[in-house]
Amino acid sequence: MAGLEKDTPTPVDITVHSASRVLEIAFSDGRTFRLPFELMRVYSPSAEVQGHGPGQEVLQTGKRDVDIVELEAVGNYAVQPTFSDGHVSGIFSWDYLYFLGARQDELWAEYNARLLAAGVDRDAPMVPKAGSACGSH
Repeated sequence: MAGLEKDTPTPVDITVHSASRVLEIAFSDGRTFRLPFELMRVYSPSAEVQGHGPGQEVLQTGKRDVDIVELEAVGNYAVQPTFSDGHVSGIFSWDYLYFLGARQDELWAEYNARLLAAGVDRDAPMVPKAGSACGSH
């Protein structure tokens, strides 16, 4: 997902549905995805969520009711949402949004498995880890 390939579908329409907490994206290849804000938040591409390398991911909880309060374009390749919980550091490229849409069912299953393995509930509040401060946020 490092960069856009010449064949990467691009959005032709993006709609924020605040009431249903869904970002609807129609792509140039004819596919349309409805991405729940919660899925976007728990799979944010930011270092705060993904860490700085494999195995450093931070399991996100308590994001079921998160909203997108602002959505800014980043050049011609991405958007940067501001979430209602203050998270603003994720830049969602077109290929990453397409990935989230195309693999949504698989990603939800993976998220639920990670919650189960960690013994936490999806709606549990986030608990900061000691010593997890990162200067890049």
